[in-house]
Amino acid sequence: MTTPRGPRCDDEAGDAGPDAARRPRSDHPLRYNRNFRRLWIGETVSQLGTQISVVAVPLAAVTTLHANAFQVGLLTAIETAAFAVLGLPAGAWCDRWRRRPVLVAADLVRAVALGTVPVAASAGVLSYAQLCAVVAIVGVATVFFDVDYQSFLPNLVGREHLVAANGALEASRSAAALAGPSIGGFLVQAFTAPYAIAADAVSFVWSGGWISLIDAADPRPVRDPTSSVAREIAEGLRFVFTHRVLRMLAGSTGTFNFFNGIYNAVVVVFLVRVIHLDSGVVGALFSAAGIGGLMGALVANRVRTAVGGPASIIFSAVSLAVLAPLAPLTAEGWRLGLFVVWSLLGAVAISVYNIATVSYRQEICPQPLLGRMNATMRFVVWGTLPLGGLLGGLLGQTLGLRAALWVAAAGTIASPLWVLVSPLARPGRTR
Repeated sequence: MTTPRGPRCDDEAGDAGPDAARRPRSDHPLRYNRNFRRLWIGETVSQLGTQISVVAVPLAAVTTLHANAFQVGLLTAIETAAFAVLGLPAGAWCDRWRRRPVLVAADLVRAVALGTVPVAASAGVLSYAQLCAVVAIVGVATVFFDVDYQSFLPNLVGREHLVAANGALEASRSAAALAGPSIGGFLVQAFTAPYAIAADAVSFVWSGGWISLIDAADPRPVRDPTSSVAREIAEGLRFVFTHRVLRMLAGSTGTFNFFNGIYNAVVVVFLVRVIHLDSGVVGALFSAAGIGGLMGALVANRVRTAVGGPASIIFSAVSLAVLAPLAPLTAEGWRLGLFVVWSLLGAVAISVYNIATVSYRQEICPQPLLGRMNATMRFVVWGTLPLGGLLGGLLGQTLGLRAALWVAAAGTIASPLWVLVSPLARPGRTR
């Protein structure tokens, strides 16, 4: 893989300074990057809060508001619909703005929106409509945060350290996925689901505070005053869809996410109503994914070094497809272990895949196009999630929850076909 080298981290990015000459050369390249540490500290706690909400929001719908399978699926669809509606213009707008203020504002908007849930619950006025509005607002803010977050990272660490940086952030997300669901299940049992969501609101305030301390260079982008948002969106689309590897990665990830939307819409209801598990056990089961994700994040760089970036993408995608049938095969008794295996090893594969693909995208994209490239990819790969969520709710309501999981598994099995016919599968071809 050819890796265009971007600017190294300078003193403003925290990689140099009066102690730089005394640092051992063997140190991890990000150890002394204070701005990356600030991003990492904020994002780690924010991800923990998000994982608490992964359990608490659907349980608030099911246990507090008595929502059915379709309504839970609709919540999932609403939360991710912003990627389909705003993903493309968000990329163009973000490439016009300084990145740090957007990240801080997105965190604070999410904190306020989530904070209304426990307030409404304490007043006895929490409704399904409000829960839908909250996840919609959180989804919109997340679009802007994610587009700028992936575009800001090369400024902090330099392109030569992107795999290490993405690995560290993915490890934090995985550790949060390990601890968050269990903590979420405990908080739901102790305080009920609406009050557990308050932890996520606090985590976004924490994240916004740390990101506001980043002092890396963040100049306002220079743009053509005659250019329009539509033209800039078209440039991002053109870059992604004329690049043979990015086009195939978008197809593979978008296919997986569509069927993962089906899975996410029904899995909590399936575990509660079919397997008859309580909230604490559901949270503990989801923690298996955190263990797997952490394992994947820790080995991703070694896997890429050993077999190369293209092979690590293909291997992880195929591994996920092989594991997919374990989820619908889950039942009470010993077969509950199948869900643990699926969650654990599936998360390893997803973590390796995410680190390899995101790093590849950041490496090959010119800096002025990063926001639009990331937004285009997010539009495709996350825009399919709400469609999957809606279909998952319908399938769960009409065909049954286990049948919906089988549909999700079938689509996951098909998703690696895109990368298997891409240049990634041909030695020496990565474009």
